[in-house]
Amino acid sequence: MNRPEIAARLIGAERQPLVTVDGFAPDPDALRQAAATAQFTPASDHYPGLSAAVPRDYLVAVQPVLATVLREVFGHRRAWRVLDARFALVTTPPEQLSVAQRVPHVDALDPGRIALVHYLMLEGGDGTAFFRHRATGYETLDAARAPGYQRQLAEELAMTPPPQAYITGDTPHFACTARVAARANRAVIYRSALLHSGAISAGAVLSPDPRLGRLTVTAFLAAE
Repeated sequence: MNRPEIAARLIGAERQPLVTVDGFAPDPDALRQAAATAQFTPASDHYPGLSAAVPRDYLVAVQPVLATVLREVFGHRRAWRVLDARFALVTTPPEQLSVAQRVPHVDALDPGRIALVHYLMLEGGDGTAFFRHRATGYETLDAARAPGYQRQLAEELAMTPPPQAYITGDTPHFACTARVAARANRAVIYRSALLHSGAISAGAVLSPDPRLGRLTVTAFLAAE
């Protein structure tokens, strides 16, 4: 078994860390098989698709590489815990997306919260993009920034609604600061406060079948 390959870089004007880990899980085929028989249901928190439980030992297997990334890249040298980890499939057609699903988002405002997306599609496919809000210059949100950002964005979207499509690059309201390509068994790890979105291309296969669609594991961690 090959060792995971960790690559870290700083993105955007705010110089936030972004990590990719190739060869993330020791047995991705077993994860794909588990997903193929999992019970998927509509996802919560505005995710445009379906989700299902991951095997209980999923994070046990990847704990060593996660601990290294959290310590060496994000500076979290004490305890960390898993808040949630689930299989995810993007299935919502572009014409059915809500406004919130057509613009970048953050998963949490706490700088100690870390997000992980683990791509399991054999052929790779659509990855993840990161953004700067042009009017405010914000690339991350916190409790102080969020209210003003939300007011500004609401005004902008009332005047110029986003196209009925997934956001994949520059728009009048957002500039793309970085993109991570999806590769089989690659994970991308970043602070949950970063403005980001799945970079779902036009014409992407939005199948509810885990063997055909954009299958990932999404996980959220709390670190000290």
